[in-house]
Amino acid sequence: MPDPNSPEPELLKSLLEPLLEDFAYWFERSCALLETEEIAFLSPEEQSDLLARVKQAQQELGAARALFQATGGLIGIETAALVPWHKLLTECWQVSARFRKEKSAKLEK
Repeated sequence: MPDPNSPEPELLKSLLEPLLEDFAYWFERSCALLETEEIAFLSPEEQSDLLARVKQAQQELGAARALFQATGGLIGIETAALVPWHKLLTECWQVSARFRKEKSAKLEK
């Protein structure tokens, strides 16, 4: 059991809390894009699959945040759990960037 008087819990909380908030923010933005826009370079199945993966990650993130908050920030999250979320967000950012670029190109014509 971690010692609540050691500096590690505060360090963990100061690093992990904003990271989890960032994941939540970007998953929400990705979800909004995938739910409201027709992304021409993705098939409907690809877009639906990406949205499902984002929603699954949101559920996982919600569970991790709940555990983190329930313990007062005394537990961490394995890097193995964070890496897939980061990869998924990277994929979403790439889709978003390409979507915005193609949308902008259409407006310029």
